[in-house]
Amino acid sequence: MAIDERVRRSAALLELTQYLDRKPGQLSGGQRQRVAMGRAIVRRPSVFLMDEPLSNLDAKLRVQMRAEISALQRELGVTTVYVTHDQVEAMTMGHRVAVLKDGLLQQVDTPQRLYDQPVNAFVAGFIGSPSMNLYQGKVGRADDRWSISLGAQRLLLPDDRPALAPYEGRDVVVGIRPEDFEDAVLAPSVSDGAVLTAPVTLVESLGSEILVHFRLDAVAIDSGDPDASETLAHEHTPNSVGKFSPRSSVRAGDLAQIAVTVDHLHFFDLDTRAAIR
Repeated sequence: MAIDERVRRSAALLELTQYLDRKPGQLSGGQRQRVAMGRAIVRRPSVFLMDEPLSNLDAKLRVQMRAEISALQRELGVTTVYVTHDQVEAMTMGHRVAVLKDGLLQQVDTPQRLYDQPVNAFVAGFIGSPSMNLYQGKVGRADDRWSISLGAQRLLLPDDRPALAPYEGRDVVVGIRPEDFEDAVLAPSVSDGAVLTAPVTLVESLGSEILVHFRLDAVAIDSGDPDASETLAHEHTPNSVGKFSPRSSVRAGDLAQIAVTVDHLHFFDLDTRAAIR
């Protein structure tokens, strides 16, 4: 009786109740994947090992199952090791996330710290969608403030960065997340030296925000992530993307004034790609 109750509860959780009488050959790939999860749930093991369990599900069901698995994990209190290439799954479901590259551990941390304090350029480019914009920039000083030259343009930092002192006059990797760009017309208060000018090549409307693709006069840096949507050394193609407010009126072909949240800039050593802190 207890077994039947567990089976039916798991089937209801995975939306498989109507398929309980079917044989494996009568199920789709996604349904079979959910059956495999149901078998693990029914057994109530001490550890769950999940290897991309949601990869064959459609987008809507994947979102639902992320929430259901997280709720189940909290309810059962079972340690879960979850393997995924989907950073959204990792960030929304994981208490701690381990980022691997070529079999080597890059960083283990909470999702928010991975986002806020990546230890190297690879983690910085891997976490976040769209990925962090990475450029080669030169560290300098201007009016007793640190400055970063990106091509012919320059940004001034509002706070002291002692870690940059050994790099004065040298090139570093500068990281700017898309959400730290904004249409300067809509920026409530733009600090001195925090605006870039760039031609806009493409605008994508997502309703709650728009993705603005533009080209900065700066060398783009490859993070090392083969899946990152980076366009690197072509003269007329965009090397940057920003998340603007949907109220922005910028259009493809415009020469836009782009505000930068300069206190959120990330810096990495050009040779080792390790974070400069």
